[in-house]
Amino acid sequence: MKAISINQFGGPEVCRIGDVTSPKAMAGEAVVKVAFAGVNFIDVYMRNGTYARSHTYKTPLPMVIGMEAAGTIESVDESISDLKIGQRVAFCLSRGSYAERIAVPAWKLVPIPDDISFEIGASIMLQGCTAHYLSRSAFPLQRGQTCLIHAGAGGVGQLLIQLAKSVGATVLTTVSTPEKADIARARGADYCILYRDSDFREEVMRLTSGTGVSVVYDSVGRDTIANSIRSVYRRGLCVLFGASSGVVDSIEPLALAEAGSVFFTRPHLADYMSSAEEIRGRAAELFKLVRQGMLTLSIDRIFPLADASSAHRYIEAGKTQGKLLLRVQ
Repeated sequence: MKAISINQFGGPEVCRIGDVTSPKAMAGEAVVKVAFAGVNFIDVYMRNGTYARSHTYKTPLPMVIGMEAAGTIESVDESISDLKIGQRVAFCLSRGSYAERIAVPAWKLVPIPDDISFEIGASIMLQGCTAHYLSRSAFPLQRGQTCLIHAGAGGVGQLLIQLAKSVGATVLTTVSTPEKADIARARGADYCILYRDSDFREEVMRLTSGTGVSVVYDSVGRDTIANSIRSVYRRGLCVLFGASSGVVDSIEPLALAEAGSVFFTRPHLADYMSSAEEIRGRAAELFKLVRQGMLTLSIDRIFPLADASSAHRYIEAGKTQGKLLLRVQ
């Protein structure tokens, strides 16, 4: 079968299509024939070696990359009773989705409702569940609270804005261009800060009358983290969940104290998707919101599987205005 394998860590050019052995369903697994695979920053971090020492996300070389997809069950271990051959499913956090087929632990698979497309199924699992755990678990937003969401026009940013608005929170977001500001406003953002034109921390303080926000959701990392911490109100929370501008190597404890005894966390999605019940519960709410018209998923571009390297260049260039997918089947 065809798959995108990498033999060494490096830039997008290490993503090469080739033939690999088709998987078989081992104990507790199902083999999924992939229709669409999601392209996410976690794939970039695995490809470039950022997660080479991660205990949560393993990156053995050589490896097939990709952590999200939707498709059809082709075979299933006989011990699995709640999944059937031919069933439409989606998943995330199972490495190897940039391939025609992948063996996935059955507990990670989510049945796709009949009225939800493969494209939406492949788009909602990783970015959607990230936005869900950030706004519902890491810091459960409530009506009257205020949040700052970096990269509001990106895939997670657009979903996070909508989930924040669904509970009545006030949303501030940073974007790079007026065009991206229009996208963020269309998703419900109350205030859009053009970070290239102004200091986002100063704008946050101006817009909150000097108090700061309840929580900052920071997917940018190195370029923003210092001012993100200083944008939170006293005893608020800063959540660092990405590193599009570079990895944050350390945080000075005293900086948290000086910012107002601010709390800080750097979570992994895997720790908020630790059981079948948790995974399917998050996915069920997301599918429900899509059906109700309260959650819009924007698919920016769909690349052919063989062009995965171009998809990585696109996401790393900060051009995304929604979800990137690879068309596999």
